[in-house]
Formats: sequence, C-alpha cells, structure tokens
Amino acid sequence: MARDYKIAVIEGDGIGPEIVDSALRVLSATARIYHLTIKAVKYTAGGAAIDQFGVPLPDKTLEGAKASDAVLLGAVGGPKWDDVAPELRPERALLGLRSALGLYSNLRPAVMYPELSEASPLKNTKPIDIMIVRELTGGIYFGERGSYDSDEDLSDGTPRGKVTFDTESYSEGEISRIVRQAFSIARSRKGHLTLVDKANVLATSREWRRIASEINADYPDVKLDCLYIDNAAMQLIARPYSFDTIVTSNMFGDILSDEAGQITGSIGMLPSASLGKPGTPGMYEPVHGSAPDIAGTGKANPIATILSSAMMLRLSLGEDKAAASIEKAVSQVISEGYRTTDIMIGKDYVKICNTDQMTDAVISKLK
Repeated sequence: MARDYKIAVIEGDGIGPEIVDSALRVLSATARIYHLTIKAVKYTAGGAAIDQFGVPLPDKTLEGAKASDAVLLGAVGGPKWDDVAPELRPERALLGLRSALGLYSNLRPAVMYPELSEASPLKNTKPIDIMIVRELTGGIYFGERGSYDSDEDLSDGTPRGKVTFDTESYSEGEISRIVRQAFSIARSRKGHLTLVDKANVLATSREWRRIASEINADYPDVKLDCLYIDNAAMQLIARPYSFDTIVTSNMFGDILSDEAGQITGSIGMLPSASLGKPGTPGMYEPVHGSAPDIAGTGKANPIATILSSAMMLRLSLGEDKAAASIEKAVSQVISEGYRTTDIMIGKDYVKICNTDQMTDAVISKLK
C-alpha cells in the first residue's frame, strides 16, 4: 500500500501559523519513524486570504484541498475582519471548504487527562472520555432565512414590525448517514450512543428519533438513549462520565461540543475532524479559535492541533500506529508535568513551556 501522502495546509490567522508549524514538526518526526512520506503544501484562507486576495477562500486553495489526501487547518478569523461584509467574513472559508469537500460529519473528542482534572470547573470528577458526532451541513445553519415587514400587532398591542427567520430542515438521508456513522463509532468505543434532540417541540427532532430507533436494529450491540438538549446540557455538568458517544444536529452539536470542551479543563487540548464520504479529503483542526491576543507571544498551546494531526493520520491516511504514537507522546508529556500557561494548574507541573518547547517535548517522546 502506498505510504506517500499529500496534505493541504491552511495556517489561517492569529496563532494559526504557530500551532500548524508545531503540528507539521510532529508529523515530520513521526513520518521519519514510520517511514512515511508526507508532502505538505500550504494554501491561504480566512482573514489572511481576505488581506491578500480579497476573498476568504481563493479558488487555488479550494482546488488544492480537493486534490489532497487531507486538510490540516489552524484557525481563522479575528476582530480585524469584524466589519467586512457577511459573505466575506473569514469563517466563510470554513463553510466553503465543508461544502465543497462534502464534509457532513464533525467528530469532537472531549477527553480529560487525569493530571488536568483540577482545571475542570467540575473538579475531581470521574474520567471523561466523550465523542461528539455533529451533523455539519444541514439544519438551521443552512436552512432558508430572511425577513419581512409585518403590519400586525402583538397581543399587547406592540407592533410586530420587522420579522426575521431562520429555518431548520433535515432530510432522511442527512439524518441516517450521520446516525449510522455515530452507531459505528459507538460500537468501536463503549457501545453506548446518546441522541440529543428537542423532540418534545421540534418536528425535525422527532424525525431524528424515528430514524435512530430504526437504525438501532442494525446495531443491536449498541445501547441507544435519547435526551432533550436542555437535559443533555445539564447532565454534561452533573455526570459527564456517563456519556460515551453523542450524536446530534448541527446547532445542538455546536453548543454541546463547546460545553464538553470546557469541562475537560482547556479548549487548547481539543482536536476535531470533519469527514465526508470515504475517499474524500477530511479536514482537521483544533476546536479553539485564532486567539489574536496571544499571537506571536509563544503562549499558544499546540496540543489540540498536534492531536488533530493524529486524527488525520488515523482517519484519512489509515496510519493507526503513527497516530497512536503521537497520542501516547502527548499523554506522556502531560503526565510528566510539561505545561503551557492555559494548563498550568495545581502543583504537579515541573516545566512551564512556550509553544516551541511543548512541541519539542512531544517530539522527544515519540516512539
């Protein structure tokens, strides 16, 4: 089997170039150990592309992403571009890439390292290891939207005035493909899948429940339960250790994955993967943003991006051993007390690291 790979690299904005450089250094060291050839080709997107080309997603970047085995992304956006037209915001690059590559599934693992438990607002909770499977290309974020003027009054006589709407819609196909993937992931973990919805109010949520219940028959070894979104948000705080795999819609997944990330101690530790049908490039990026306030200071935690590169090795390149090597190296570095400022918690750390030093530490533990 060919072990030559081409990845499209988008550094992005803020701390993006720093953390991507860290991930590339770790990938390069891993490739040497496992005799891989990884060709990384850099492209521009987000605010940097707006500054250089006037658009957030240049055609060359999109073409390069499509022609690659995977895409490694830093982070895009920042206050500098807050006043640009909505269609030109840096975040439009993400939507454009997801749409063009057909990336309908977002995987966000939320794992709390025992050594960082004091960083969690929950304090001393049982181990947390959750995989959130979020539908990525449907729902209210992509539904019909608009506004109109109404000449009606509300019940108390207040004029309705301008009415603005966003529409949530899901097809059977959109729901079934993400639910099947979630069942498959749950089967490979602890065999427990939780569907999060709002079926007591939303017709789309009732459809999610119907389809999930039908698909469950094909996965009899996976336990399926369902929670309303408000209850799920509460239970993530009350008993996060009881969750294994969560599947949910686009907006609910957006909210819950950030909540799950916060309770693990630091969003700087959390990777993510966006996937489409087999054989198409996946996109890998840290969950956190571009943090322009610390760009260039060396304070950025590179671990989320390094772990994103490990997910890339496993899910898009099929290099499980190389991926596991990176994950074990990160775990060892944390257990030995290496810390960037965002995870400088408690008294067990032994070395405060800048971005490059943390990267060096991870590389030194690769086997």
